Amino acid sequence: EVQLVESGGGLVQPGGSLSLSCAASGFDFRNYAMSWVRQAPGKGLEWVATINNPDVGRTTMYRSSVKGRFTISRDDDKNTLDLQLNNLGTNDTGIYYCARDPTGRKRGQGTQVVVSS
Repeated sequence: EVQLVESGGGLVQPGGSLSLSCAASGFDFRNYAMSWVRQAPGKGLEWVATINNPDVGRTTMYRSSVKGRFTISRDDDKNTLDLQLNNLGTNDTGIYYCARDPTGRKRGQGTQVVVSS
């Protein structure tokens, strides 16, 4: 059974930082590109970032609004996926999900990020 368990969310002031982590199990993690998606209050899921698997060089892609502020990374020995969020703004508020696909169809339960002064 595929399991994705996110952690690390919380309340942060604008301009602050958070580190999110996802523990993956139940599938061959190193064979999959992995993504983070998010859902802002009252809105649909939106893709945030993707990191390719080791065979493709762990290349990364970001939505334009987070590029330069967020960093996605993975540890294929520990089966973990991370997202470093820097210079957060109120528009970054939402539930962040670790996903096995960019659409978020197979995702975890999420971790909440609230950016507020």
